[in-house]
Amino acid sequence: MNMEDRMAHGHEDETVLVTGGTGYLAGWVIAGLLQRGYRVRTTVRSLGKAEQVRGAVGERAGAEAAGAIEFTVADLLSDEGWDGAFEGAHYVIHAASPMPFDPGVDLITTAREGTRRVLGAAARAGVKRAVLTSSGITAGAGDSGTPATETTYAEPSGTPAHAYPDSKILAERDAWELATATGLELSAVLPTFMQGPPLGARNGAGTTDVIRRLLAREIPAVPNIGWNVVDVRDVAELHILAMTNPAAAGQRFLASGSFLWYRDIARILRDKLPDEAAKVPTRTMPDIIVKLLARRNPQLAMVRPQLGRKRLVDNSKARTQLGWQPRPTEQTIIDTAAVLTAKDSASR
Repeated sequence: MNMEDRMAHGHEDETVLVTGGTGYLAGWVIAGLLQRGYRVRTTVRSLGKAEQVRGAVGERAGAEAAGAIEFTVADLLSDEGWDGAFEGAHYVIHAASPMPFDPGVDLITTAREGTRRVLGAAARAGVKRAVLTSSGITAGAGDSGTPATETTYAEPSGTPAHAYPDSKILAERDAWELATATGLELSAVLPTFMQGPPLGARNGAGTTDVIRRLLAREIPAVPNIGWNVVDVRDVAELHILAMTNPAAAGQRFLASGSFLWYRDIARILRDKLPDEAAKVPTRTMPDIIVKLLARRNPQLAMVRPQLGRKRLVDNSKARTQLGWQPRPTEQTIIDTAAVLTAKDSASR
């Protein structure tokens, strides 16, 4: 999309701050905003990441649009830079958050302090609306025959193995409390398990490892776990809808697709990509093996409680109130695998 096409959308005088510009989701959010004509400013921890972000976003929005991205340095654990980042900003999409297994990162402290810093600065700047990237896990279990909805709120477990879920639960709680105290207009998007093609040279976020490992034959069998898979492109779209739709003010929206067992993902790959996925394992790993391995593997320890559990999630609020239309989950799996395979080949 060239500059004239972007300006035709009528948002060229509105600036959106997107936190964590190097992130998997943030890249798609930035691209979607640029395609709608918004000016975009994004935070990075080092300006050395600017060209990486421009290159990644340019794959979707075009090099000219990506070249117009503004960059500012700010860290979730430091006050420095946040007030300056909001100068002239009309909206903020707070997508930055620590990911599981980031080395040396205190997930709960980083998520909570970062949320308070970003939204506190947003309130001081008087932005029109803030959109928080929360998580589907903040909406409760959804595994007792009743789907999780936006009306339910999970409680933190307080256990080290669940530090990531707890960080999302507590950060969203902080966000709503801050919004109430300051009058900040806030919306929250609650994505479930994001898949979808990553932008840029890297092979995506940690979540896409479930597909990468299958394609790379790094596991001999698949654990008996599953996820409510949602496409990162659709999650980005929902963030923009939550930013602009009057009905989204003060609301939470679950961004969820269909539930798939890990073995279902393996079978989709085998059926739809027979050349690339001919040796993808489809056998199920016995639960007892997973439990034994979880004693030494923190990733398996985090998913161990999910063995054999099918979580139900109701995404009707986003569809009916905001007109959100997520794509078929099978297409998400295929598109993710195709891009991961192409990036892997290009890196050799």
